[in-house]
Amino acid sequence: MAVYTPGQVVEETGFSLDTLRYYERIGLLEPIGRNASGQRRFTEEDVSWLGMVRCLRDTGMPIAEMLRFAALVRQGEHTIADRIALLEEHDRKVEAQIADLRQKQGGVQRKMQYYKDVLTMRAMLPDCEQAS
Repeated sequence: MAVYTPGQVVEETGFSLDTLRYYERIGLLEPIGRNASGQRRFTEEDVSWLGMVRCLRDTGMPIAEMLRFAALVRQGEHTIADRIALLEEHDRKVEAQIADLRQKQGGVQRKMQYYKDVLTMRAMLPDCEQAS
């Protein structure tokens, strides 16, 4: 079984050491095993779980919901329906965020086009009209 140092996990997941310690402290991450010297050693399962946490965090899931999801996972397979419900609700929120961003992006694109049109119109004016 492969084990990873905290530095390797930081590199793999993009989480800082402080974030990893925080996630372990609040219970989002299971207690991390240690070697004979007392240094943390992460398993492949830990790194995989952190990948899921990264996905949830990057899509805006609040820590409280991530903790709820983690608790459901730890409770076993009988919670799969609850996990699905939690993820479906989160997915709806992500879809709403995407729709909102697309709408705002449209506004940005319209403003860019406006400025491009202004430049095009200026380029079409004779030199004497541009000076005034």
